[in-house]
Amino acid sequence: MDLGTLGDLTSGLNQVLIGVLIWVVLAWSMVWTGIALWMAARRDQLAWFVVLLVVNTVGILEIIYIFVIAPRRQELRKP
Repeated sequence: MDLGTLGDLTSGLNQVLIGVLIWVVLAWSMVWTGIALWMAARRDQLAWFVVLLVVNTVGILEIIYIFVIAPRRQELRKP
């Protein structure tokens, strides 16, 4: 087997894997962003809604908002 042919094969495989990885990260980010935006809108938190909409953190900020910030704010509202 010619090394040039092997290099072409691995190059094409890497491009496919990178493409799949991009789609997986995109789907991951969209799911978490959608959930976080929905929660911020329901709680009338305009500042969080705008930040979550504008800043793309691949789901990290959204997960922090969903599991840390939102429950803490709900506890503060309880009488």
